[in-house]
Amino acid sequence: MHRSVQRHRQRLTRVLVGAAAVPAMLVASGCSSDSGDGSGDDAKKESAASASSSPTEAGAVVKEAAYAKLPEPCKVFSSKTLKELVPEGTKSDKEGESDDIATRGNCSWDSLDNNGVDGSQFRWLNVSLLRFESSETRGTGEKLASEYYAKHAEDARSVEGAKNTKSEPVSGTGNEATLVTYDLKKQEGTFRQQTLVTRVENVVVTVDYNGAGLAGDESPKAADLTKAAQKAAKEAVQAVVTANGGGAGDGAGSGGGTPDRSAGASAGASASASKASGKGSSIGKDTGGSASPSKSDAEKN
Repeated sequence: MHRSVQRHRQRLTRVLVGAAAVPAMLVASGCSSDSGDGSGDDAKKESAASASSSPTEAGAVVKEAAYAKLPEPCKVFSSKTLKELVPEGTKSDKEGESDDIATRGNCSWDSLDNNGVDGSQFRWLNVSLLRFESSETRGTGEKLASEYYAKHAEDARSVEGAKNTKSEPVSGTGNEATLVTYDLKKQEGTFRQQTLVTRVENVVVTVDYNGAGLAGDESPKAADLTKAAQKAAKEAVQAVVTANGGGAGDGAGSGGGTPDRSAGASAGASASASKASGKGSSIGKDTGGSASPSKSDAEKN
């Protein structure tokens, strides 16, 4: 009896010792996987370092805006183009004021062909230029310009009092372009408005052109005004490209030109349209709610 109890105790002891050895082996195995040359800890540290450094690097590297200059707005069009669009007003250029000539410019011309009792033909031409700089907080100049282009084209389609409004995309003028046409009835007569908004890289160009037959004269054909506005817009886009060192024809398509990244600005300023012509683009004005083109203004927002 005594020997039987003793043998039972010995077997129980061996079972308990064996059971205790299992977690010990697991612990030892776990320790060995984390030990050695410390590659597991190093990998975790490298991953954490990479994750923490990526946002900083992404925020610090912003693509430089393609164009650093604007052409003088009153010299955007050739004398030939002005003669075609504003035949009696080639020397009537009016350059408005600007709070930052490096990023915005505007110039307008008006023409009145007075035929006495036979009536008169009125034309008004306006070009506005708005350049956006890249910002670490808001994105590239091209992105900001594209956003403003879309908003400005939508605004052109929503002019109060406009009749027969039509909008269509235009190819072969900058990176993207939209033509908006409508009729605007004034006391002097009905003005046929053409607003062509286009973006070339980080610059938004708007050409406003309208005409009216006054004192009983016939209204100009919308198709003729549209053709003239498209020609003017292409010329304005090319002026932007040329001002930045690009060659002839570089701004006609979607690629833009090769810019001269040297600093400097020869931009013009903003101006309001004459009341008789029908209000055109406000792109050259600081309207408060619109996107701000300059880097300093972007930082404020």
